[in-house]
Amino acid sequence: MAHFEPSEDIISGRTADIYFQRTLHVLEREGLNPTATMEFFPARAGIFCGIEEAKVLLSKVLSNGCAEVWALTEGELMERKEVVLRIIAPYRSYGLYETALCGLLAHQSGWATAARECAEAANDIPVVSFGARHIHPLVAAVMDYAAVVGGCRGCSTVKGAELAGLAPSGTMPHALVLTMGDTVRATEAFDKHTPPEVTRVSLVDTFRDEAEEALRVAHALGERLAMVRLDTPRERGGVTPELVREVRCRLDLAGFKHVGIFVSGGFTAERIRQFVAEKLPVDGFGVGSFISGAPPIDFTADIRALDGQAIAKRGRLPGITPNPRLRRLI
Repeated sequence: MAHFEPSEDIISGRTADIYFQRTLHVLEREGLNPTATMEFFPARAGIFCGIEEAKVLLSKVLSNGCAEVWALTEGELMERKEVVLRIIAPYRSYGLYETALCGLLAHQSGWATAARECAEAANDIPVVSFGARHIHPLVAAVMDYAAVVGGCRGCSTVKGAELAGLAPSGTMPHALVLTMGDTVRATEAFDKHTPPEVTRVSLVDTFRDEAEEALRVAHALGERLAMVRLDTPRERGGVTPELVREVRCRLDLAGFKHVGIFVSGGFTAERIRQFVAEKLPVDGFGVGSFISGAPPIDFTADIRALDGQAIAKRGRLPGITPNPRLRRLI
């Protein structure tokens, strides 16, 4: 179970739109605090994600026995304009958090949806979230968590893996190979000093031809080597189908059929589909900015009833919107 802890800035309302703070001030001075039914819905279909964090926030601000929270389950498919979250509680207890609730649902659902597209494109081949370097570090772990909810088999950040209940996934960076001056030397040092439960994956595109380096590290580690990673930059043509086939062929001919091939570097769902369609011998995909840079799914929050009386802004239908898929959380 993910363990989220809302920051003090969120609880205090410092991340809220200012007009919500002013609204609460006015209502308090007027002595008004109606029980408001608020419904949240997305602007497009996707994977619903962020409700676990939303539940923690709401559990901290809603009064026991005076509130109901209904929602879809984390990771469910949601339809455009489907009500995915309903809160029934005194407005002043939660009105300040409309900004935060929309925001965390928007980003996490966007990330999860992109991850699901990659996972479906890959069929049964594992996809790992490698996008932490593309976003602010304060949200990197939540992005990785959402990627796992969406279908990634692993993620690179320690905190993100902790939220997802997994061990963090990673190979070795170019920095290790560069600072040690040789791929084999770096791989042997990694093998020597890294705990045995960590999968041995060697990065083989730093100094020499990828196929040559793959054979060198395979001879050095033997059965201990699980995979080689291809991360060839665009300046050298990137990771191409031809490169993957050649590395696989040369490993097989040398008797290293047990060594898999992990690919990364600019992979998108479409590129994954192309690799799978060509039946390339790939054993894992690392995906970065396609997931971390995925557009948020806009969420709207509407009051639909006050003290049990149906109400709504023009253009929206007053009253509770039925959705039998919602489950009560609080």
